[in-house]
Amino acid sequence: MNPSIKGIAMAALALLLTNPATPVIALPQKTNQPPTDARLRPSKDTLIVPGERLGPIRRTTTKQDLVKLFGASHLIDKTISGPEGMGSFAVTQVNLNQGRSLLVVWSDNTRTKPLDVRNLGSAWKTREGIGVGTPLSELRKKLGNFKLYGLAWDYGGTILLDSSKLSCYQGKLILRVDTAPNAYEKFPNDYQSVSGDSTFSSNNPHWKPLGIRLAEIIVVLNPNE
Repeated sequence: MNPSIKGIAMAALALLLTNPATPVIALPQKTNQPPTDARLRPSKDTLIVPGERLGPIRRTTTKQDLVKLFGASHLIDKTISGPEGMGSFAVTQVNLNQGRSLLVVWSDNTRTKPLDVRNLGSAWKTREGIGVGTPLSELRKKLGNFKLYGLAWDYGGTILLDSSKLSCYQGKLILRVDTAPNAYEKFPNDYQSVSGDSTFSSNNPHWKPLGIRLAEIIVVLNPNE
């Protein structure tokens, strides 16, 4: 497993009153495109379908599509470093409210093919109801007993989906958990017992006092072949 590998809005008719006594309804003129405010209204679709889409963002979505979906004012282009010194990636930050923000990582600098979507807000959920903030107890209900990497290293807390009920998402979804703030200071022995470059069972009793919750979701759309 390599963890290196995130609408249609209806426009209302305008009611124009030309005379208080005799109101007149003005119908909109036909146009080839929907009104600007409808085209740029951020989508409320927050469903994650691993390997296929994240809301309106699909495997074929381009940067220009993001502009049409969310509006240019919600987008910021930048570059991030790859894991373990593996070069850099062009990304586009999509800033939305109500926990819907995300980061699109592109396969190259043309920003025409999304590699994955990450840094998801808490509103994004899979069909199973898995999202950022889901506690370990809920993850075990949805995934069964699974294995995950120990804490405190590059891939710390990454769930091994091939050991879970959602093995069909292997290579399409990356889930990583983390502890509650100050867990190390409060429970150092438990923390150290599930740390390091090793795998641990999700039912290991040392996880319980650490306040484990899902901290990161990466939706892989086009694996870097």
